[in-house]
Amino acid sequence: MKQTGGCHCGAIRYEIEGESLTHALCHCSDCRRHAGAPMVGWTMYPQNALRITQGVPKVYASSEHGRRQFCAECGTGLFYANAETLPGLIDIQSGTYDDPEAVPARIQIQVAERVSWMASAHELPAFDRYPPVG
Repeated sequence: MKQTGGCHCGAIRYEIEGESLTHALCHCSDCRRHAGAPMVGWTMYPQNALRITQGVPKVYASSEHGRRQFCAECGTGLFYANAETLPGLIDIQSGTYDDPEAVPARIQIQVAERVSWMASAHELPAFDRYPPVG
């Protein structure tokens, strides 16, 4: 299977070929702070399955061995690699796929660091767009 995706402004585009090894929703504090979101979806692939087709992501050393790549223009987080912990693998932020429905999430990780209210977020009132005014 081939997936395509990119950043918010379109400066960075990529293709990923093959089946994902997993699709995890990560609740760790590093992912939360980097994304500015309560959790981040990551699909994992062999590193050689990823091909950047447009632009050059900026690399940020987010930890001793962790490297996050993002668009320097719009700030969209794109990729994560850790040669020490996950040699030969790359994580792709699944929200950056052109079709984010194509690879369903399979697991949640780092739930020990999950924001407590995320455990019941599915119980909150839901609206197709915005709630009614008033």
